[in-house]
Amino acid sequence: MNIEKLIKEKLAVLVDVRTAIEFSGGHVAGSINIPLQEITKRLDEIKEIEGPLVLCCASGNRSYIAAQWLSGQRVICFNGGAWLEVNFYQSQTV
Repeated sequence: MNIEKLIKEKLAVLVDVRTAIEFSGGHVAGSINIPLQEITKRLDEIKEIEGPLVLCCASGNRSYIAAQWLSGQRVICFNGGAWLEVNFYQSQTV
């Protein structure tokens, strides 16, 4: 699946796995914040989200870890990398 297309066409839910403090300092419009350290505790909530997830963080490391774990839990998700890259894709017109 093309992550850029998922973001541009709003076919996925954007999940920022940075801390709440990092998220409050700036984030992709419309994204939700589920910090990496809360992923396991909030699995039921995550599984209720409709559509695939595109995960992002500051650099792509935490979103990679989250995507690997969630994929193992049968959650359809993709590592979008750094939130600034995701923000760039979202700002481009289709």
